[in-house]
Amino acid sequence: MSIKVKAIETDLSHFKDKQGNSLGFRYVLKPELYSKLSESKVIAEAALRSGVAKGVMAACWDAAGEVIKAWATEGHSVALPGLGTMRFGLRSNSVADVNDVAAKLISTRRIVFTPSVDLKDELKSASVSITCYDRNGEVVKRVTSTDDAEVEDDENENNGGENNGGTNTGGNTGGNTGGDNNGGGGNNGGVSND
Repeated sequence: MSIKVKAIETDLSHFKDKQGNSLGFRYVLKPELYSKLSESKVIAEAALRSGVAKGVMAACWDAAGEVIKAWATEGHSVALPGLGTMRFGLRSNSVADVNDVAAKLISTRRIVFTPSVDLKDELKSASVSITCYDRNGEVVKRVTSTDDAEVEDDENENNGGENNGGTNTGGNTGGNTGGDNNGGGGNNGGVSND
């Protein structure tokens, strides 16, 4: 498996570095072949790989989806076979006085996905192929990863942001996919209550 990425020379002169200098042109990484696969395509492939009829697989898919939603709503961390677990969570602020506890403390509702070790291993073993394009759209270089393939583990990190004494009930899944990452998602909580 290979993750395909393009590095496009992009005018970032409207951005400044820490010293206040214009960034000028920079190569920015973006996903190349990421697309959304339809539910029907996933069901058809799963049916083919398992030897089950598409109709049976579709019924199982729908039933599993309903069970996952129901159990997550009840507060369970629900296993997603071969992928990991998912659960619902909240980001909220804290207060010193119990009389100030109210729903307005909740800043966001979230879906928290925790990948399985097998899924992380799959990502770690995947090579990354980068095709570099200059500002005229011409291919100027191709690179294949030889990095140490470290996989980010948001469950064990505070992903930046300010700690305003709030809580993050549901893990830290901030970050950025498919562009430059400026330090992850804004965690206005900072304390993980997992």
